[in-house]
Amino acid sequence: MIGIFDSGIGGLTVVRSLMKQLPDYDIIYFGDTARTPYGSKSPETVVGYALENTQFLLKQGAKIVVMACNTASSVASDSVAENFDIPIFEVISPASVKAVKSSRNLIVGIIGTRATVKSGIYEKKIRAMKPEAKVYSVACPLLVPLVEEGWLKKPETVMIIKKYLHPLKVSQIDTLILGCTHYPLLIDKIQRKIGKRVTVIDSSIALAENVKDFLDTHPEVDNLLGKKGEFKLFVSDVTEQFEKTAEATLKRKVLLEHIKL
Repeated sequence: MIGIFDSGIGGLTVVRSLMKQLPDYDIIYFGDTARTPYGSKSPETVVGYALENTQFLLKQGAKIVVMACNTASSVASDSVAENFDIPIFEVISPASVKAVKSSRNLIVGIIGTRATVKSGIYEKKIRAMKPEAKVYSVACPLLVPLVEEGWLKKPETVMIIKKYLHPLKVSQIDTLILGCTHYPLLIDKIQRKIGKRVTVIDSSIALAENVKDFLDTHPEVDNLLGKKGEFKLFVSDVTEQFEKTAEATLKRKVLLEHIKL
């Protein structure tokens, strides 16, 4: 079973991408809706959450764990990898690689939570590959709550997206990384406001491709995973809006199971 966790609903964009890449694989998802958002928490707190989330997924039978949260990936991936002897996937590296390959002029923009932007992890990874790259980051703290509330089509959301993207447009970026897995749920509006000439990197797709490539080349791990197409969805707090947005994201009925860590 593939285990996936996120601070809330955003990681379901990774589930959606994995279901396209690996349609028969069993997946278990944990959305930590009681403690969302992670982006405003301290690194120490997020590390603790990530370790608890990973332990829960392992108890449910996960053989690999996907950190579908950019904030957790930026500050906790090393701690998770050190504490658990299984393949761990984080979202930062595959999105960074894809951005470098896609960028025409190596002028890359990143939008993410405060914690992700403050960590500087995207800049470090991009410049490790291309030292000459220009990288600009903007924290967008309001976008996760807007997605969690289901405000995907509200005019206020579009206005906020436009304001956040303005400095990146001024910097004339040619590639934009959606540095939070909530943001693909707003990708049409983001693309429209940043401009059609800018390549938008959906980190959820990059992460799913990374998992598939790993399993294609590691049959000893792939053989451990169930392939009955089962999907289990756990949350730490049940909300009506989560269920609505989850079903709209996955285009299927979902059954939320409430757990307390």
